[in-house]
Amino acid sequence: MAMQPQAGGHPEVLRVAVIGAGANARARHIPGLQALPGVRVTAVCNRSAESGRAIADAFAIPRVETDPLALLRDPDIDAVCIATWPYRHHPYTLAALAAGKHVLCEARMAMNAAEARDMLAAAEARPDRVAQLVPAPYDLRWWRTVRRLLAERALGPLREVHATMLGGATLDPAAPAHWREREDYSGYNTLSLGILAETIERWLGPTERVLADATTFTAARTDPETGRSRALAIPDSIGVFARMPDGTRVTYRVSAVTVGARDANGISLYGVDASLHLAFVDDTLTLVPRRGAPQPLAPDSGTDAAWTVERDFVASIRDGRPVELTSFVDGLRYMRFTEAVWRSWHEASAIDLADI
Repeated sequence: MAMQPQAGGHPEVLRVAVIGAGANARARHIPGLQALPGVRVTAVCNRSAESGRAIADAFAIPRVETDPLALLRDPDIDAVCIATWPYRHHPYTLAALAAGKHVLCEARMAMNAAEARDMLAAAEARPDRVAQLVPAPYDLRWWRTVRRLLAERALGPLREVHATMLGGATLDPAAPAHWREREDYSGYNTLSLGILAETIERWLGPTERVLADATTFTAARTDPETGRSRALAIPDSIGVFARMPDGTRVTYRVSAVTVGARDANGISLYGVDASLHLAFVDDTLTLVPRRGAPQPLAPDSGTDAAWTVERDFVASIRDGRPVELTSFVDGLRYMRFTEAVWRSWHEASAIDLADI
């Protein structure tokens, strides 16, 4: 049965299925969708029937499914939230769009740029359906403010950008393998590098060239599913020098082996006249003139919203509002960056993103 419109053309009830109910789906997507009027989360499909049933019971979801494709083919489902690990984003998105479903897909768009291109092509083939990616969360309150400041040349000509994300999540060699460490689940996605790149490219536009080096300090871990040792290919420490088309240099430092790091995680933009610093720990933005005291900033009027992902998705479906955070076009852009970094590391050479 197709979704029934109201007199104004809006769906009376938007029926959403969730495929993959990990931490973000449980903390954000399911409660965020359920809080919206006229939206029902009608089905959930997880890695096992038992885990799916536990989630359905916790959130009062009426249907538990073990076959994702059954949900994607079901005419009683209007939209899907694909919250699996990256290795399933591509096939489920293609199947969902082919079946006429609206798609909200979790971040780390795909395993590689080729898959991301397929996903974008499938979305463009269904302009009557919304295709949205969960956005990088670091600048949700700030991206419009940052873009305005850059447009106004408040920093003067931009010279450098420094992106820092340091932590100690992989220091324990006895810890089991996490899906983010496994190439078969994550593809070329490396730590939080792609999320940082998405944020910076949202402000500055596409990256032109990258040069990367990385290390996998713990080359094998126990697979929690089999109990056997598994070789790991994804690095736990990576550095990238990137160049933007206007000549701005971007330095990425991303590590999971730096417990007790004193450098503040965040993104800093350095211009001729001033610098701008987004601190992740307290979600603050500070402007520092070259001659003058630091100036804590507030978000531009009407933009102080930290998380509106599910609301934006439903608004795009009902009102035709264009997807801003994050479109499949922007997702392909950060997947090209991610793949270029991977190739640069493995080939020990600079990579132009035009070649990806």
